[in-house]
Amino acid sequence: MKKALPALIIMVSFLVSCVPGGEYYRDSWQNGWFYNKNERGKIVRTAQHYLGVKYRHGGTSPRGFDCSGYVMYVYEKNGIQLPRSVEEQYEAGDKIGPRQRKPGDLVFFRTSKKKRYSHVGIYVGDNRFIHAPRTGKRVSYSELDNPYWKKRYLGAASFMKGSRL
Repeated sequence: MKKALPALIIMVSFLVSCVPGGEYYRDSWQNGWFYNKNERGKIVRTAQHYLGVKYRHGGTSPRGFDCSGYVMYVYEKNGIQLPRSVEEQYEAGDKIGPRQRKPGDLVFFRTSKKKRYSHVGIYVGDNRFIHAPRTGKRVSYSELDNPYWKKRYLGAASFMKGSRL
């Protein structure tokens, strides 16, 4: 044990020294947001990795996603815990205007007469987003300028520091 202790101290010191300074990460939607300048790009790349995965109602894994399950999974892969439902995701994020949207932010829609917030996607820039559309479809890109989405757009929210309206 005495011989293992110095090796353990050296290993822990090395690991701590490898943590990048000045960059943060958000551990939970409940604990406030932190920002890592590379986080937006990582979120978009992770979202793109799952293009083509089938829609599955209630799905939260690459075996099949629904819209909020997809968003939750992508963020979780990047160390960010989001709530499960579309409405909870909207409420948890900082509300942002259309001109403040950046890649990695979430965009919200009303596609149901029963629920105000019923669909979510991940904004990727150039007025495009990636989402799990509906039964019979696959995770794909859509355009915010498409008349269907434009008519149903409710707003955007960010989980990145300094994005609040």
